[in-house]
Amino acid sequence: MKSRLDVVARVRGSVVGSLSGAVSIAAHGIAGGGMPPSDGSVVLLLAACAAVGASVAAVRVPRREWLFVLSVLAAGQLIGHTTLALAADHSHGLGLSTPMIAAHLAAIAVAAVLVRSAERACLRALAALSRIVLAVLAPLQVDTGTWTATPVYRAKLSLWLLVAAGAGTRGPPALV
Repeated sequence: MKSRLDVVARVRGSVVGSLSGAVSIAAHGIAGGGMPPSDGSVVLLLAACAAVGASVAAVRVPRREWLFVLSVLAAGQLIGHTTLALAADHSHGLGLSTPMIAAHLAAIAVAAVLVRSAERACLRALAALSRIVLAVLAPLQVDTGTWTATPVYRAKLSLWLLVAAGAGTRGPPALV
């Protein structure tokens, strides 16, 4: 990963792909799409949503993220709706009812907020993780102090000779 835009693009792609599939199934169920989809249609839906997520992750968007996120979510849900309508035995076919359109539009709005929140959370988590790694891997500062030569042997006799070599006594005469 070369920049934070790459990280955000991957997060955006994974969240858009997964939300497109989840919202397609939920919107079909809420709007009266019939029976739950079969195993084959769910597998086809997963493949379609993985393709949507991979294509969204390949695009780096430095500006106007909201417009891009809304458009790719709408496209992902349209692909998910078409996949479920073609692969499953739904009574409505490819047509969209008013409740289903309303459910898809509401899901696009909620999913866009979730995508942008996931992007911000990812950036904050990466920033915190990088600060933690830098703090943990920073070299410890060891206080070595300054080195001074200390003598191993010190002659006591020479100190007494120096003291005794002075001229006269230093104190008053003793009374004897």
